[in-house]
Amino acid sequence: MKPWLAVVGIGEDGLSGLSAAARALVETAETLIGGERHLAMVPPGRAERLIWQRPLTDTIGAIAARRGSRVTVLASGDPLWYGVGAVLARHFPRDEMNILPQPGAFSLAAARLGWAIADCAVLSLHARPLDTLRLHLAPYRRLLLLSEDGATPRAVARLLTELGWGPIVLTVFEHLGGPREAMLSEEARNWGERRTADLNTIALECRPGPEAWPLSRPAGLPDDAFEHAGQLTKREVRAMTLAALGPLSGETLWDIGAGCGSIAIEWLRATEGGAAVAVERNPDRAAMIARNAAALGVPGLQIIVGSAPQAVAGLDPPDAIFVGGGIADAELLPTLWNALRPGGRMVANVVSLVGERAVLDWQAQHGGTLTRIAVSHAEPLGAQQGWRPQLPVTQLATTKRR
Repeated sequence: MKPWLAVVGIGEDGLSGLSAAARALVETAETLIGGERHLAMVPPGRAERLIWQRPLTDTIGAIAARRGSRVTVLASGDPLWYGVGAVLARHFPRDEMNILPQPGAFSLAAARLGWAIADCAVLSLHARPLDTLRLHLAPYRRLLLLSEDGATPRAVARLLTELGWGPIVLTVFEHLGGPREAMLSEEARNWGERRTADLNTIALECRPGPEAWPLSRPAGLPDDAFEHAGQLTKREVRAMTLAALGPLSGETLWDIGAGCGSIAIEWLRATEGGAAVAVERNPDRAAMIARNAAALGVPGLQIIVGSAPQAVAGLDPPDAIFVGGGIADAELLPTLWNALRPGGRMVANVVSLVGERAVLDWQAQHGGTLTRIAVSHAEPLGAQQGWRPQLPVTQLATTKRR
């Protein structure tokens, strides 16, 4: 089938900023789809008009019902960069679509500042938790943010100040690319209660204050970065566990017996586009996992209150599984192994004799590697210092053949 669905990026300059091809797709459409702001940029005509429903996917059926007619979707700037084009590309074959981008908010903001986009972290706070920003705070890192509305800069400034990043200058661009374009700049700690235009983009060049606590993305966060009640995989063991799990972009982890969620959280911090499911049967610990995930910049962590393997029944197969609890259940490892994708990794850490017996039996039948992890820290011993050992951890690491 020839292309019938056009996705046209449009900026604040409206139809006048479109190429001849893009304008023709708008003017000859039998159905125009977009938000109220975008549709208002197009003079009334014969085309049927549909406004996006919320969630956006509720409009997909209406678009599909018009397959074969001339349908044009209006989107902001580059439709494939946090735009509706990415949603449509998941539902319609590529050869049925024409996608015509315009310079988006990120490109325009970077152009105003002279920043190389390749050197910036870019993220959207539109319909996403503000805590996502925490993950990207690092000294002198440049960030470009799409706002939810005019209150977003104020919320960003407040969060930065609370976290000790008050010296960061917020540069807020309103109505980029249009006749009403404006720019505001102020340090986060001095932003106050001001509100901007709803259509705005934020640029940050991170400058830590004396109370900021920058945290590394690679595995091995300090233990006191997590709220915990003793149910914590300690730093050195955690780093070795993440190394054995081998997180890759876009992959999914199941963290079984998650405790305070440290393994799942570090997995998400280490991957781009990854996902994680933390399974914890204790509701108080599950709430603690949620707090840790938000505080460490990965509020998208999925938390299931329950016991494995029942709690993960029906979920899509994972790429990696970490077992930190419940290993005495004879059905746990076999059930999890069967759920694992071919080529996936399963890692189990145990400290008890019962747990050690379980992983020894598993390794004897199914293979994999066993590692004994013993860590000691120098601590005061009277007037001197001595080595205080932690409980040794036996780690099973195995990969499922393809």
